[in-house]
Amino acid sequence: MKIDEGLIIEKMKSPKTREEGLRMLMSAYQSRLYWHIRRLVVQHDDAQDLLQDTFVKVYHNFDKFKGGSQLYTWLYRIATNEALQHLNKIKKMQLTDEGAEYYLQNAVAENAKHNAEELEIMLQKAIQCLPEKQRLVFTLKYYDDLSYEEMSKILDMSVGTLKTNYHYAKEKVTEYLRQNIEEFE
Repeated sequence: MKIDEGLIIEKMKSPKTREEGLRMLMSAYQSRLYWHIRRLVVQHDDAQDLLQDTFVKVYHNFDKFKGGSQLYTWLYRIATNEALQHLNKIKKMQLTDEGAEYYLQNAVAENAKHNAEELEIMLQKAIQCLPEKQRLVFTLKYYDDLSYEEMSKILDMSVGTLKTNYHYAKEKVTEYLRQNIEEFE
């Protein structure tokens, strides 16, 4: 089904049809946003909560959408910010980056017990070891296949910075996998 962003925007802008617009918006983007958030925060329950928070924020702040970018770009930006705020809370609760990394890697392992391949588990662990910006860029490029221009709008970074972060992230993930696959064999 093709997404009619114009119709969704029209419905969301009108107080009389806003709820219908929200249902259309959720139907169109719920799955993509869920998996984007899930790859960042790992835990299913956290991703579900953050997805709900994202849609609540979209509903209450839709008047701030100016149409300068595509609707999904705006949604991804909100979802990304929600996920980053959540990760920052985890870091503060854990008090150290090592504690947060340990939490995230264990969350990956815990979630991976359900029908996941060992290589996928390793890939997820490698991604969780990346610095925050590199993890974001890698996730948006690798999983969501977004262009650098789209990512630039979502993350408010220059295309050059995004390319650099993706390059370093890819090298780190490759090195992590190379080291751990050798240990695995």
